[in-house]
Amino acid sequence: MIAVVFRFLMFFLVSFSVTAQTYPSKPIKIIVPFPVGGIADIYSRLIGNRWSEAFGQPVLVENRTGASGNIAAEFVAKSPPDGYTLVMGSLGTHAVNVSLFSKLPFDPVRDFTPICLALEAEGLLALHPSVPAQNVAELIALARAKPGELSYASAGTASHLAGERFKAMAKMDLLHVPYKGNVPAITDLLAGQTSLIFATMPTVLPQAKAGRLKALATIGTLRSKAAPDLPTVGETLPGFELNNWVGLFAPAGTPPDIVRRLNAETEKFMTSKEIETRRTNEGARFIPMTPQQFGDFVKAEILKWAPVVKASGAKAI
Repeated sequence: MIAVVFRFLMFFLVSFSVTAQTYPSKPIKIIVPFPVGGIADIYSRLIGNRWSEAFGQPVLVENRTGASGNIAAEFVAKSPPDGYTLVMGSLGTHAVNVSLFSKLPFDPVRDFTPICLALEAEGLLALHPSVPAQNVAELIALARAKPGELSYASAGTASHLAGERFKAMAKMDLLHVPYKGNVPAITDLLAGQTSLIFATMPTVLPQAKAGRLKALATIGTLRSKAAPDLPTVGETLPGFELNNWVGLFAPAGTPPDIVRRLNAETEKFMTSKEIETRRTNEGARFIPMTPQQFGDFVKAEILKWAPVVKASGAKAI
């Protein structure tokens, strides 16, 4: 019996090794939980192009939106663990949603194999130019004087959480207007349909630099190198901070050799000169992590944001 078990295990390990050596032998698909134009989509395509060059196989990016990213995450969690179907998860799908949703159709830790943290994206509080506030203190005073008249657009879990936390900490009332992605949210903000947004810098900073939006403050712990003259929201509301992140995940059980290869190729690209300047200008950071370190990071993020979601007043869905 022991010999039979041993032969089975050896066959299993050899099969995994052969699979990893021949990988990839067909197109790889990266599932993005959000619409075209957001950081998850942009960097999935950048990384996918590099993988395609390195592996000699097409890398397809597919946007599967809905349910704050849960539809895409569930699809990948239930896909074959062969390295050909991956998801560009986020702070929302793999850390916050577990506290925000009363029941998830997947477990963000148990059902995935972490590959790498793709990037951390600093956030920006931006206003429509018609809003008569020049700093965070003035915005808070204006919102308190006109409860419910100012609105904030959200484009996913992170921006929604930022808005709700801002409301709770500043003790004011803002109207929440949800969108399915950054592009429609920013489009309506540019048109004056909403008053403000908390968004990742790569998606909103160019509009602010062009004068089409008013950049008020960044929402990270420290001032950003991409906008060093802007204060943080936390300088007015101590304790307020939120940095969004996106990272690649495979279904649980994906061969470790494949995961390590994807991790190494992504790190090689994200630390290259061609992307480093772009990242810095857009307020995006890359922190090299092994798959194990990224897995530990995700677990820590889940624990970190659970009490924040509760304190923010955001209702479980």
